[in-house]
Amino acid sequence: MPTYEYECTGCGHAFEEERSITAPPRQRCPRCRHKVRRLISGGSGVVFKGSGFYITDSRGKKGSGAEAAPAASSGSSDSSSGGGED
Repeated sequence: MPTYEYECTGCGHAFEEERSITAPPRQRCPRCRHKVRRLISGGSGVVFKGSGFYITDSRGKKGSGAEAAPAASSGSSDSSSGGGED
């Protein structure tokens, strides 16, 4: 259920309220009964639960392959220097 922010035009009281999307917006302040205006909020934060949401989780196989390639290229340079000693 979304959370809406309101501010009273009479007393300045700011408050939040969870309301259904289909429910009509609040019209009156709960403290002084003056009219309220709905504020534009930044939205709510998203909470991801469980594993698999990190960038490194999806790169496990690619990362190990990339690390193996430089090791193989350094090994080939050693063999070329060894070939020069003949």
